[in-house]
Amino acid sequence: MLELTSEQISMGQAASDKPAALRLLADRLVADGLVAEGYLQGLMDREAQGSTYLGQGIAIPHGTPATRDQVFTTGVRLLQFPEGVDWGDGQRVYLAIGIAAKSDEHLRLLQLLTRALGETDLGEALRRAATPEALLKLLQGAPQALALDAQMVSLGLPVDDFEELVWRGARLLRQADCVHGGFAGIVQGLAPLPLGEGLWWLHSEQEVTRPGLAFVTPERPLTYQGQAVNGLFCLASLGEAHEALLERLCALLIAGRGEELFHAANSRAVLEVLGGDIPPDWPSARVTLANAHGLHARPAKELAQLAKGFEGEIQIRVMGSGEGPVSAKSLSRLLSLGARRGQVLELAAEPAIAEQALAMLVSAIEQGLGEAVEPLPVATPEQLDTPQPPNLQAPAPAAGSTLRAVSAAPGIAIGPAHVEAPVQFTYPARGESPALERQRLETAVSQVREDLQQLIAGGAAKSIRDIFTTHLEMLEDPDLIDEVSQRLQQGDSAAAAWVVVIDSAAARQESLGDALLAERAADLRDIGRRVLAQLCGVQAAQAPDEPYVLVMDEVGPSDVARLDPARVAGILTARGGATAHSAIVARALGIPAVVGASEAVLRIAPGTPLLLDGQRGTLIVAPQPEVLERARIERDQRAQRLAAAAQRRHEPALTADGHRVEVCANVGEAAAVSAAVEQGAEGIGLLRTELIFMAHSQAPDEATQEAEYRRVLDALAGRPLVVRTLDVGGDKPLPYWPIPSEENPFLGVRGIRLTLQRPELMETQLRALLRAGQGRPLRIMFPMVATVEEWRQGRDMLERLRQAHPVEDLQVGIMIEVPSAALLAPVLAREVDFFSVGTNDLTQYTLAMDRGHPTLSAQADGLHPAVLQLIDITVRAAHAHGKWVGVCGELAADPLAVPILVGLGVDELSVSARSIAEVKASVRELSLPDAQRLAQRALSAASAPEVRALVEKQ
Repeated sequence: MLELTSEQISMGQAASDKPAALRLLADRLVADGLVAEGYLQGLMDREAQGSTYLGQGIAIPHGTPATRDQVFTTGVRLLQFPEGVDWGDGQRVYLAIGIAAKSDEHLRLLQLLTRALGETDLGEALRRAATPEALLKLLQGAPQALALDAQMVSLGLPVDDFEELVWRGARLLRQADCVHGGFAGIVQGLAPLPLGEGLWWLHSEQEVTRPGLAFVTPERPLTYQGQAVNGLFCLASLGEAHEALLERLCALLIAGRGEELFHAANSRAVLEVLGGDIPPDWPSARVTLANAHGLHARPAKELAQLAKGFEGEIQIRVMGSGEGPVSAKSLSRLLSLGARRGQVLELAAEPAIAEQALAMLVSAIEQGLGEAVEPLPVATPEQLDTPQPPNLQAPAPAAGSTLRAVSAAPGIAIGPAHVEAPVQFTYPARGESPALERQRLETAVSQVREDLQQLIAGGAAKSIRDIFTTHLEMLEDPDLIDEVSQRLQQGDSAAAAWVVVIDSAAARQESLGDALLAERAADLRDIGRRVLAQLCGVQAAQAPDEPYVLVMDEVGPSDVARLDPARVAGILTARGGATAHSAIVARALGIPAVVGASEAVLRIAPGTPLLLDGQRGTLIVAPQPEVLERARIERDQRAQRLAAAAQRRHEPALTADGHRVEVCANVGEAAAVSAAVEQGAEGIGLLRTELIFMAHSQAPDEATQEAEYRRVLDALAGRPLVVRTLDVGGDKPLPYWPIPSEENPFLGVRGIRLTLQRPELMETQLRALLRAGQGRPLRIMFPMVATVEEWRQGRDMLERLRQAHPVEDLQVGIMIEVPSAALLAPVLAREVDFFSVGTNDLTQYTLAMDRGHPTLSAQADGLHPAVLQLIDITVRAAHAHGKWVGVCGELAADPLAVPILVGLGVDELSVSARSIAEVKASVRELSLPDAQRLAQRALSAASAPEVRALVEKQ
């Protein structure tokens, strides 16, 4: 790394012109043994390509790539020219920094100088500097503080894997102008550092403009290299700005307080822990958006104009979206919110303007912002989203059956079922007397308060203690007690009054549509049940002494007292998602958990042996002895298999009878390609080009794209590249390309539909691909094709451009993501060169289930026979015309799916880089005839669980 020191500086130099100054620099570099004699020509050639004038009286002459072999030792030498040197175009240089570098080390020096370049009249100060030390101090500039504020924290992100979480962290840094567009690709290729407690760290000094730290957490549990991922720190490193923060973080982790970060309710809580810039407590107001098409261009423009009428900052955000606030004065930022009808908007304004601004803007939004709006439906008390007693008549799952639900906490649990059905409380509606009922209530509240204080002091995980502390605050809320007292005066019993007040308060919070308030409403109901149990004299069920699997409707925080990891082997719930308290508690205590398994599990007979797989999200009821034995040794075997697979990762994936399946990698940027090849990738089966677009503040031009695609192809060294053209819209908007709000964006203008509407954008991308692909194996595919007409429009555009930019080894295909495309495969196969099946979207469109839905996600399984039937149609149609088929969705890396996909005849599997070795090993364990027979049986199955059971039995 190049660093500046006073010994490198020569003061009081003079040169008649730029060539003379360059000659002085070259002589100094040669004299000090840094470069060979001919380096001067390299300095002059570089100036001929473009001036090295940096600004503020500074130039940074350096050689060209052709002269790097003349560099003996990386270093710099600085010459001060008090009289200045004409550098051309009216630019006068007072300090020339000559650089001898073998690669791109000088880029780091540029980053260090950015602080100095922001100073006023730096050039004059450099001219007047009398000593090397004074000049060096000027160059170092004022130390930059680490950027860490609410905009740098994003919690509960809906990401599919660790790579996407990394990209989201890098994106926050890019939006804060801390890094250039290439930063995301750099950190994607780095090895993350595990900090413990599921927290990870990534940092880079490259492509950094100012120091900044982003912190992101996933919505649902992730794993990376077999370890939990609860949160990621992504650092743009520059100087020593981050050292104080790093020391604070280390102390926090040593104290075992990592949960305070990844279980934080909001960004403010994170900043309080890390010592970041805590946002001011501005007055705020909330309003529900009633516009039929959401906050699209016309109403957003009206809102921005109204906000601009106030001399102060106004921010707005969509409650429950997980995204931070944006300026209400920016039209593009407002459109990026993607706010839809029925969503709650929160506006916050500087105190000086808040009263007037908030009142006006809320009123304008309520009136439709210039559009006629229909009132939103008002929910009746019966329609409020309150917990309903489960249907205990649902039949219990049969012995040996496998249930698939939501993975909440990893690990395998074996033990007898301990079923705790929800308690049905009985109590009188009317009380004996207000004084007696008040005494009963005070006694019950006092007992619960004492229990909570004992739990808080009991040394549980910090995240659990926080939940109980919140409960204690709720229990002591004077407003709640006052409302209950009023009902007692009207003759209600303590239990009846308590239930009405708690339910009413919780319902009010839930009706606001805010995710945090809804979570607090669940806490309120939980503390309400705890007090009600005391009032009704209901004791908690006694758990068995041996390790057991706790089966409940939903595990509430007040159940935590019984969750001793030494006794509770696993947790199984009928309701809830991966972000429910039951999941949080399970992860905090290290207990394997599967949630949302349906009400049927509450009918399991107590003592029934259960096998819980928290990684796969599966439950086996009364498993056979051999299944249990297999589960007990599975973790050790898996570790051994992965180690063996890694040793053979560069070998082809051949079945036992010699059938080859190509295994490639899914990547988003050029920086990830080399790592994928090192992991054994035989090519790139999916280059997600939208990540390249998202890394820039505006649409990248043809030259920028061509350079990125060339880097990918260079790193592949002759291996094939499959590129997906720009796939945005739906859940992947571009900040600089506003898309009108749609009622259902997943069924709207996205993928090829969108790019065909913007042909200039698609043509630019296709030209860049063709120019980069000359002489290399290039495969281009269009996403989200639903009709033959869409395919032909894309193909015709490409063929027209190909006339001017011929590529010898070019194939053109489509992604099979829509059922209509699969059903049209016999027609399309006559025209395309290949198909690539995107099983993520194909599954959710086939089953009409959102993969991110908290209760449906477990059923959105790519091994559903309906999805497999569509893949089978696609493969048979392609092979009938001599075309190949790949699978690039999550299903390709599923160990249970690989045998079926191979049996269906899929030619290529494209997965994340870290899955390549394991997928290859899975293929080697197969024989093609056996896989084909298994696939045919899967096509005749009735459900995804049945398919998985077929594979498990092999």
